[in-house]
Amino acid sequence: MRRTIVITGVTRGLGRALAHRFAEAGHTVIGCGRSAEHVAALREVYGAPHRLDVVDVADDRAVAQWASDVIDTHGAPDLLINNAALINRNNDLWDVPAAEFDAVIDVNLKGVANVIRHFVPAMIDARRGVIVNLSSGWGRSTSPQVAPYCCTKWGIEGLTQAMAQELPRGLAAVAVNPGVIDTDMLRTCWADGAASFPDADTWSQRAAPFMLNLTASDNGASLSV
Repeated sequence: MRRTIVITGVTRGLGRALAHRFAEAGHTVIGCGRSAEHVAALREVYGAPHRLDVVDVADDRAVAQWASDVIDTHGAPDLLINNAALINRNNDLWDVPAAEFDAVIDVNLKGVANVIRHFVPAMIDARRGVIVNLSSGWGRSTSPQVAPYCCTKWGIEGLTQAMAQELPRGLAAVAVNPGVIDTDMLRTCWADGAASFPDADTWSQRAAPFMLNLTASDNGASLSV
């Protein structure tokens, strides 16, 4: 069955790898990213019926307009994946500049809430759909010098479980820990240590079917892939 899949942070890392797997399998990918250059490059690869837009998920008005346009043209998504995220530069919490802390919170937590706010009502009206909020091992444990990121991913776990209690039957909200993956973001805090882990393309080979197999019975679960 062909599905409509919305992915935030689609231009790099896990989001881009997932987009490739879903499109390859015949599903329609709706994605967004903050970089106009990266979105334009991705549009060269994925034409209609796929849709790729420049959207900053931290901007509620921009997300509202994007969601409205997407729902008008493609209907409610079957699978909504909140993937967009930032990580702070390695630093003790008291040395993280306020602007940097705010940026991590704005994308990783408020951005997820913005996307949920503007897509999920249509999914509720359609009485179907799965919302996947990307968590992290640092959403279930901690490490020094990444406190802002840990804060947001622990927040994603709580947000997802509370939301699961609010959703009507037929829908599911699931927190998914992708594990340790060699991405540009991980390399910013782990340098060459990231190279010993699977890359995003390898990860997506198992992650894409895993997410497609999630159902309403998984509502509220905290899973790993």
